[in-house]
Amino acid sequence: MKSAARGAPHSSMELKKYFARISYKGPTNPLDLSTLTAVLQHHIRSVPFENLNIHCGEKIGFGLDAAYEKIVKDHRGGWCLENNLLLSWVFLTMGYDITLLGGHVYIPHEDRYDDAMNHLLLKVVLDGKVYVADGGFGVGLQLWQPLELVSGKDQPQKPGIFRLTEDNGTWYFNKIKRKVYNPDFENKSIYFDVPEDLTCKKIFSFTLKPRSIEEFREVSTILQTDPGSLFVKKSICSLQTTNGFRVLVGWTLTETTYDYKDNMDLVKRTTLTDSEVEETLKEKFDIRLKKKLVPINESLVPTS
Repeated sequence: MKSAARGAPHSSMELKKYFARISYKGPTNPLDLSTLTAVLQHHIRSVPFENLNIHCGEKIGFGLDAAYEKIVKDHRGGWCLENNLLLSWVFLTMGYDITLLGGHVYIPHEDRYDDAMNHLLLKVVLDGKVYVADGGFGVGLQLWQPLELVSGKDQPQKPGIFRLTEDNGTWYFNKIKRKVYNPDFENKSIYFDVPEDLTCKKIFSFTLKPRSIEEFREVSTILQTDPGSLFVKKSICSLQTTNGFRVLVGWTLTETTYDYKDNMDLVKRTTLTDSEVEETLKEKFDIRLKKKLVPINESLVPTS
């Protein structure tokens, strides 16, 4: 069954315009894993994971038309509700069998998965196998290839080893932690401000129950307005590169190079000024904002 972005897309939505946005000039056939992966990789290296509207005094739009307008026409990025919704339309239009799924992001400082369904991801059925595709998480937790839906299997990719495990109908998405080359580097989560597990990092849980985008409308508003939300407390812009990723959180630019030396990663962090933030968005992320960004990077960890 093919089910994803319900409702007819706007007539101005064209696959060729999307491919131009992500600089994809490869084949669209056959509909195999190689083609799917190629499109996904072009997307994550061209379309940042970002929430900058919130910190420019604007609302992040909801739905397929809004995601297409922002990402393709306005040359912006988006969060999972935009990136993965747009990808679902792309893959469906190409002819893939796609279903929307809902996930619950792991909160490290509370050691639990969020009660709210706050992450959108995709199920792909291809040649009798089931895969999970996700173009909307960012940083070192971003998949570069779809994962086969097999419990307990280590699935190595350039960013590291990912693993799916299933327990009583719930699937858990984890990543084996990579080692950092920098001897004085602080082992701290980019998003959550706490030390990371040095062995296995929990990312999110999900089930295979088909979802519609409307089921995410309420959480889209909450994530933009709740004072305790990650997306309210931090301005984020993350983009994958051919050998790692870069991310700007508040005024801090982090650039990671995978496999820099002896299977360890090189991590470089730079603190920017307000004017440098705007220039960095243009030069490093190819993002040009219409309204002034107010950078922010408040800790998610309670002080008392």
